[in-house]
Amino acid sequence: MQDPATAPGVYASLSDLLRLEFRARRASFKSRQPVRSALAGRRASRMRGRGLDFEEVRNYLPGDDVRTIDWRVTARTGTPHSRVYTEERERPTLILVDQRLAMFYGTRLNLKSVTAAEAAALAAWRVFLAGDRVGALVFDDTALTALRPHRSRGQVVRILEAIVARNHALRADSDVAPAAGMLNRALENARALARHDHLVLVASDFDGVDAATRGLVTGLAEHNDVVVLLVYDPSSKELPERGRVVVTGGELQVQVDVGRDPERQALLTLASERVRPILEWTRELGVPVLPLSTAEDVPSQVARLLGVATARRRP
Repeated sequence: MQDPATAPGVYASLSDLLRLEFRARRASFKSRQPVRSALAGRRASRMRGRGLDFEEVRNYLPGDDVRTIDWRVTARTGTPHSRVYTEERERPTLILVDQRLAMFYGTRLNLKSVTAAEAAALAAWRVFLAGDRVGALVFDDTALTALRPHRSRGQVVRILEAIVARNHALRADSDVAPAAGMLNRALENARALARHDHLVLVASDFDGVDAATRGLVTGLAEHNDVVVLLVYDPSSKELPERGRVVVTGGELQVQVDVGRDPERQALLTLASERVRPILEWTRELGVPVLPLSTAEDVPSQVARLLGVATARRRP
């Protein structure tokens, strides 16, 4: 019988998270990548004047620095033209990784805790490979580990080790009481670490989300780019035709017969009502929400989601 600690999808392994560096290398960090792309790393901004990379020649606009005028194009066309450059600006990234007991659940490829761990690892590698600083807040029901943004391979390894340590502490028979408030505590710590111009990624199922959560996310988004990596299991939208499932509200657990239509519909409604407010943040707060399923490989989902985001922003 296979040890659950080594079974794929049950616990995250450090070796697997380290190997995600090779998947992250396939990502493009060109300046045309959307600023709000979840794992973008460096962001580019157009500037009037000298920059790092030439972007384009366009018609001269009032306010352009005269030193950027392209005299050859101006002479050839008879109208003033300016050269536009792209300047790269550093954007530190802070990754919040939820490893609470509520995340120790899954019915398909991974448990939610493993999907969150892999999403965080992929993000950390992409940011590091782009040359930016990366930090993390890894939390469970009892405590959190804070790693300030730093630019080094060793920092990425420290982040992955912190994730694996809290991930392997999860147990189905744990006597630790679920603490929904730890999500808000992590967000409060994020506001202290990411005061402005950070990319803040939150990998969580948002169990325990409340009005305070919304306020904390709003505060973070005022001076930073915030992206929610919403981890979910397909069972929140699909239930077996018959049988009994265990439902917990924290300290109490009950068994529900999903073969009975009223109970089945009540569970599905409960799941949708919990997730709906988070999905609405994209429209109301301008915070992108990327849903990550436990039923599919994380890098493949991220590539598809970012590809859709890129296509929607093309003129």
